[in-house]
Amino acid sequence: MNNEKFSTFELTKLAHARSGDKGDTANVGLIALRDEFYPVLVREVTAEKVKEHFGAIVKGEVERFELPNLGALNFLLHESLGGGGTLSLMTDAQGKTFSTALLRMKIKLSENEARDLGLA
Repeated sequence: MNNEKFSTFELTKLAHARSGDKGDTANVGLIALRDEFYPVLVREVTAEKVKEHFGAIVKGEVERFELPNLGALNFLLHESLGGGGTLSLMTDAQGKTFSTALLRMKIKLSENEARDLGLA
């Protein structure tokens, strides 16, 4: 039996982010704060988990693109802006707050891994 303990961390501890829009698609870039955080982001921040995190806000598909040379992931959240900036009455029709919302996503890391990464 594995007695390994886990801790939960917001992505704010591992990355910073930028977001914007392309029509009705929010574009969110998630950039590792340190090189050693990038593999954790690749492993833990999947398109499926991002879609689940945003829930009903994202009506379409979530695509993920890996940018290892930048230590970043880029997400396209389709059908998430109510038609886009010129069609929507949403408060954030240009998707500027999607980056902040993604940074609030939580991931679980083993206490050993968190310690090795300097997070614990």
